[in-house]
Amino acid sequence: MVADCGANCARWLLCLANFIFICVSTGVLIVGTWLAADKASFINLTLNITTSKYSPASPFVSEDAEKILKEFVEPAVIEQAAYILIAAGAFILVISFLGYCGAIKESRVLLTAYGIFLIIIFALQVALILLCTLYKSQADHHSKGFLKSTLSKYYTTGDNKDAVTLSWDLIMAQMSCCGVDGYEDFRTARLFVEKSSAEGLGRQVPESCCILTGDPLLSKPADPSCIISPTQSNSYLSTGCYDKFSFMVTENLNLVIGVVVVVAATQLLAIIFAFCLCRAVGQERDYHYKY
Repeated sequence: MVADCGANCARWLLCLANFIFICVSTGVLIVGTWLAADKASFINLTLNITTSKYSPASPFVSEDAEKILKEFVEPAVIEQAAYILIAAGAFILVISFLGYCGAIKESRVLLTAYGIFLIIIFALQVALILLCTLYKSQADHHSKGFLKSTLSKYYTTGDNKDAVTLSWDLIMAQMSCCGVDGYEDFRTARLFVEKSSAEGLGRQVPESCCILTGDPLLSKPADPSCIISPTQSNSYLSTGCYDKFSFMVTENLNLVIGVVVVVAATQLLAIIFAFCLCRAVGQERDYHYKY
């Protein structure tokens, strides 16, 4: 065990931080695996806990909240969320396990692997920021292309919405925008066009593109005719979500920079602690070998 005070502080800080990440990522991984293996039981349990009259949570769950909850536990949404949770949980668990075991066992191999992983992640983040800054127009073009492809391939309306549709509805309702560049994006949304034709209402936009009343999550248009005849007065038909998000980032640039600096500083500290502890362990072993 290292005798140096600074190395010991680094060791226990790494142990504590990575133990917390191990617990969180394990929980995420368990939930994701449960959803992937038996989503029916998760849906039933969630609905029973929140909507049963005998549930302690039932007094706090209104009819509107129950409707929102049922949309978010649709099988298609659960299935897509499961794979995201499994991937995120497994990735964080592996890296945290290396850091925790390397610190607690004072293993130079594990600490080095942990430090290298963090350096790679840090370098990728820096490279991404630089590329987005230097090639902003190309980055905007590719980002818009990806977002529009999610609309054109997956966005739908009516019952049995998937995770992509619910995510877009949530974004548009909360940010008061419509599509990537505007309402015309929905003309190329294949599933949306098919479902709209089957409805026979002459729908032009989803409810989430309209000026809403009440809870935004419920997507209730203030003007019921908005989905058929969207105008500047009853909808956000010309306000694209991409430009709205870019404006919000610019308006809150100090906050964004602060978050980036905090995340980068945390990663750098973890890298420094890992290699300082690794060096201290090596020196300690060399000392014992010599004497």
